Amino acid sequence: MADRFRITLAQLNPVVGDLAGNATKARAAWEQAREAGADLVALPEMFITGYNAQDLVMKPAFHTAAIEAVRALAVDCADGPTMAIGCPWVEGTELFNSYLILNGGRIASTVLKHHLPNETVFDEVRIFDAGPLGGPYAVGNVRIGSPICEDAWHEDVAETLAETGAEFLLVPNGSPYYRNKFETRLNHMVARVVETGLPLIYLNMVGGQDDQVFDGGSFALNPGGELAMQMPLFDEAITHLDLERTDARWRVLPGVEHAHADEYEQDYRVMVTGLRDYMAKSGFKKVLLGLSGGVDSAIVATIAADALGPENVRCVMLPSEYTSDESLADAEAVATALGCHYDYVPISEGRAAITNTLAPLFEGTEPGLTEENIQSRLRGLLLMAMSNKFGEMLLTTGNKSEVAVGYATIYGDMAGGYNPIKDLYKTRVFETCRWRNANHRDWMMGPAGEVIRPNVIDKPPTAELREDQKDSDSLPDYPDLDAMLEILVDRNGSISDCVAAGFDRATAQKVERLIYMSEYKRFQSAPGPRLTKGAFWLDRRYPIVNRWRDPS
Repeated sequence: MADRFRITLAQLNPVVGDLAGNATKARAAWEQAREAGADLVALPEMFITGYNAQDLVMKPAFHTAAIEAVRALAVDCADGPTMAIGCPWVEGTELFNSYLILNGGRIASTVLKHHLPNETVFDEVRIFDAGPLGGPYAVGNVRIGSPICEDAWHEDVAETLAETGAEFLLVPNGSPYYRNKFETRLNHMVARVVETGLPLIYLNMVGGQDDQVFDGGSFALNPGGELAMQMPLFDEAITHLDLERTDARWRVLPGVEHAHADEYEQDYRVMVTGLRDYMAKSGFKKVLLGLSGGVDSAIVATIAADALGPENVRCVMLPSEYTSDESLADAEAVATALGCHYDYVPISEGRAAITNTLAPLFEGTEPGLTEENIQSRLRGLLLMAMSNKFGEMLLTTGNKSEVAVGYATIYGDMAGGYNPIKDLYKTRVFETCRWRNANHRDWMMGPAGEVIRPNVIDKPPTAELREDQKDSDSLPDYPDLDAMLEILVDRNGSISDCVAAGFDRATAQKVERLIYMSEYKRFQSAPGPRLTKGAFWLDRRYPIVNRWRDPS
């Protein structure tokens, strides 16, 4: 019997729908595996289609083409190591999330996912059929068990594989990031190792897809739960991993253990990666945004510069008579520090024209929110015109606090194609600005140093749509607002939970009312990278029209 087994782990970034491109990546990984003398090259869950492909997978022409692409891969990769790759699979009238084992020019084995996740961003119960509990597959004379992603979060699949002869576990994943998720993954995998006594290799993909960013961080555990190897977070990487059989048991030989950054750096990397891949995978190369002199647009400009390079970022100041000299100076300072293109486009003339046009209709009414929103919508119109003219994607800059309570103007500052800070509360925006000023990494394309000057971070937040306006005129102070939003949104809590945390009942009720009233705005808002399990989109699906309010 073999006493050594080499696996090439391909922690790669697929593109949803790019079957040929994903196959090319898989083939390149296989060639590296062949050169390294590997027995098996492993790719992540649903790699050939990209993940999370949602309802696209159910389209017969699509999943048929995916299966044919894998059959062609099997022929191309006949002379060399076995390949394991995620792909949809059809048996009769049923559609499965499967892991296909390619050997000798054909699909030699199929593994069908048993537990289908049906929470947070996953909706697999309506897309796939559940496969039966199955046994291991053979690569040479070594028997391998592959619980597919969610299957490894439940004890029955791994135990069945162990009982039917699996010698170690290889877990292919499409597991997207949320803050502190790695510890949750690791704890579940340690449990499987302890229960089965088998080594476990966890393979995850990387890259952004719509609102989700897959963070990699693949790792291997030996019996007892000891960490043997850990791949980097977020980076594409190929790792050749060796297992050795001693006393009829396999052990993973020690490899490099890449350290993980703190949660602020991981969040920031997600926002940069999410924007970078959204742009690359949708075909855009440049972005623009309204740069107001405030903290939100400053951090979005910085994320954009880090994701795409400052030369691909256009910052536009659109002042009105309410824009302070301080904001003008702060906006220009941020654009200059980043090295981005900076345009100055006053809105006063356009605003006067719109006001005059509406004057006969509005005669006898008092100026108010309508007139404030005209400014925001005029800015949206001008930015969209520039986006169309220059072929640059417009970024929106509303943080999660504003998105939650509707403190944003639909068809105004909400206009745009992507929002890098959509899942970042205002209080974390401040801290993220400070973190970025103090830190620079080689994956950032923007300059090092203080790119957001302290005045931008420290001054009271304001939309500057009327004289002496402050956000606190309409909303609780952000530390209080964010704490209540975390209870009501992220933890799905109640008014009573807010009161128990020390907040005024009437204020909590106002916040809850604003959340529900703003559902229609979020329904039409731009996507943005998911940082938490309470992100606005697939994590939280509420009716647009809803009269229920928490009676507590």
